[in-house]
Amino acid sequence: MEASKIIDIILHLDVHLKSWAEQYGPWLYAILFLIIFCETGLVVTPFLPGDSLLFAVGALCAGENGLSMGLILLLLPVAAILGDAVNYSIGHYLGPKVFQKKQSRLLNPKHLERTHAFYEKYGGKTIIFARFIPIIRTFAPFVAGIGNMTYWKFATYNVVGAYVWILFFVIGGYFFANTPFVKKNFTLVILGIIFVSILPPLFEVAREYFKKKKGTA
Repeated sequence: MEASKIIDIILHLDVHLKSWAEQYGPWLYAILFLIIFCETGLVVTPFLPGDSLLFAVGALCAGENGLSMGLILLLLPVAAILGDAVNYSIGHYLGPKVFQKKQSRLLNPKHLERTHAFYEKYGGKTIIFARFIPIIRTFAPFVAGIGNMTYWKFATYNVVGAYVWILFFVIGGYFFANTPFVKKNFTLVILGIIFVSILPPLFEVAREYFKKKKGTA
């Protein structure tokens, strides 16, 4: 899929979701399940929409003939939990080999290093915090697997983080969807969610840059 098409889908999620609901009917639940699973479970798909998609799904649930809120809150947390569990397993069995390579066609070593630094700062709670941060969200369970985090501990953070993340954005989209501002400026709201989501990693990158610059000076 072309980059321009992906950007268009992300910026106009409300329009595309309505179109998909009409086109695919009940199969849209399976599509959303797969997107959330891949976004959290496969380290090669961190570009898939997460926060913005959940908000848009909540908005669609609030509309007439929209999605079932009950089904969404049942299916999507399960997708997020399974995604992280698979990601953890991949990291546990394959991660050490990936870290030994300086370059990889599928993985950006800088993303791994940034996630590892996040773990150093927040520990196991990273699994919960990372749910709200793109890129980090995808790599956090992978790094947890590499670091051999005790599985029951990981699973606890995984379940809590999945439900907090899904409930926060889906319910937020549901309750704010019908407000005049969101209706008229849905694209701006999506952009705002994306911008706020990427602020933490941008801050970390800037902090590391100035730290190195200061050290060089």
